[in-house]
Order: sequence, then C-alpha cells, then structure tokens
Amino acid sequence: MNNVKYNAELKVLVVDDMMTMRKILSQQLRTMGFNHVHEAVDGIAAWDALEKAAAEKKPFDIVVSDWNMPNMKGIDLLKKCRNNVIYKTVAFLIVTAEAEISQVKEAVVAGVDNYVVKPFTPASFTEKFNLVYEKRFGSK
Repeated sequence: MNNVKYNAELKVLVVDDMMTMRKILSQQLRTMGFNHVHEAVDGIAAWDALEKAAAEKKPFDIVVSDWNMPNMKGIDLLKKCRNNVIYKTVAFLIVTAEAEISQVKEAVVAGVDNYVVKPFTPASFTEKFNLVYEKRFGSK
C-alpha cells in the first residue's frame, strides 16, 4: 500500500535507451502523482537536460536511470551528478537488469539512493522509489 504523500511539483528525469521502458517508468511516476516527468534516451541526453534545467533555475529533483545504455551509462551519469555541486544531492534511482553484487556495490559507493532490478512490478518499483523519496524529501 502506498501511503506516501508526494510533492507533485518535483521534477523527475527518466533515463533509458529503450523507449518502452521510458514510457513504463514515466507512466508509473505520473500514476503516482508526479506532474513534471521528463525523458532522456541516454546519459549524455540526460546530462544535457540536467544542465539546461539548472541553467533555467528549475533543476531536476529526482533521476530514475537505466544502468546499461549507449553513449553514457547510468552509473557514469550518477558519478557525474555526484561530482557536480548542483546535482550532488539529486535523488538517484538506478533501474537495471544487472543484479551482480559488484555492480550493486559500485552504485552504492558512487552514491546511488536505491537500485531496482528488472523485471519489476509497479508495486516493487513504488516500494523502492518510496524509500528514496522519504530519505530525500521526507513524507510530507
């Protein structure tokens, strides 16, 4: 059961090279009540979107990113965010088919907030997302 009250005005960036997965994640976030869900096809496009939003003084609050993508992987996007003063504290959730312990450890060391392994159900995604949300924003 989802009893977390979200701030619907937070900006969320969904990053995945597979259009179907981007649409599933975006729809799930909209169903959860988020009004500002944006999409990017890989880490490079995501970084461009992050930089543009920051320049407009409307930075993203949450990034939900796939790990395995061409051009720039989700783990590299995470590391880039954690090394940037503007995105050092952005909530970051990695979604991946990879469940290798070494990759989970790498993501934790890099500063990921949580990790969702594909395939996932809407309920399991929401559960992992809620842990990140409450950690970063509190349940308001």
